[in-house]
Amino acid sequence: MAYEAGLIGEHSSVIEVRRLIDRVAKSAARAVLIYGETGTGKGLVARLVHQQSQRAAQQFIDVNCAAIPDQLLESELFGHEKGAFTGAIARKSGLIEAANGGSIFLDEIRDMNLVMQAKLLTVLDTQRLRRVGAIEPVEIDVRFIAATNRILLSEVNAGRFREDLYYRLQIVAINAPPLRERGDDIFVLTDHFLRRLSSRYDRVIRGLEPDVVDIFRRYRWPGNVRELENLLERIFILEDESTIMLRHLPARIPRDVEEAERAGHAPAADAAVEDRRDYYEATAAYQVRLIRHALAITNGSLTDAAARLGLTRHALRHQMLKLDIT
Repeated sequence: MAYEAGLIGEHSSVIEVRRLIDRVAKSAARAVLIYGETGTGKGLVARLVHQQSQRAAQQFIDVNCAAIPDQLLESELFGHEKGAFTGAIARKSGLIEAANGGSIFLDEIRDMNLVMQAKLLTVLDTQRLRRVGAIEPVEIDVRFIAATNRILLSEVNAGRFREDLYYRLQIVAINAPPLRERGDDIFVLTDHFLRRLSSRYDRVIRGLEPDVVDIFRRYRWPGNVRELENLLERIFILEDESTIMLRHLPARIPRDVEEAERAGHAPAADAAVEDRRDYYEATAAYQVRLIRHALAITNGSLTDAAARLGLTRHALRHQMLKLDIT
């Protein structure tokens, strides 16, 4: 998804994310946490936070913590002095320094080991870092944007993520919603991608046949927006028709729809087509139960209930007002 186009969608959850991006971008917050399943656009949200801020003219550095081996991550992020270790033939600034004045995006921060988490917390708190092998620290001015596809509180409880870093990051959190919870945004995004792919491949696919519309609405999209975009590009490459037909879809997609419905994991086809309000009402009822349960076991503490749910206190209060929970 091209970030120049912004966050595409009309669902209320996407409107809320856009609102949060605007508020966070304009704030002085030095740490932002983005939650979301794989493919929901966490990197896009991070870029928009940077681009809509006063830091936009400075660097945006993108780091995938899961892609860098533990023994190299400290040097990559913090830099090193000459002779700090075998092969360190010259001083090297790290990626955090490279982002000075701008933002650094730490994707899949859960994969950062506990030692590095402690060092990152110190940098967040002091806005100073020490290169590997250095004595004196370096002053920095960086916004840290972290992302994860897991519930970090569960990781804290399991001993895999530092509690102090969790609370430092959790001050400002944005949840990127999964595609299956975004209603007809599936088709808003489909139209957007079809226009862009038509320009790229110099031919036009005008839309979806009715059976494909039905499958798109019922499918759970485990790969989210990225899966949708990749599917459409695959069809542009391999098929010739100007309309996307059921036979163009990988066989696993309609099969997954049928299996999920048999297992009771998705609304029946007639409910999805005839009255989607049932879906939204059921989703709202489920959210109400979750929130009331969290409040009950935390003796009504909004702060503790929000932490259990992986939300900020503000986000929980917003959901409670929206769902009329008193």
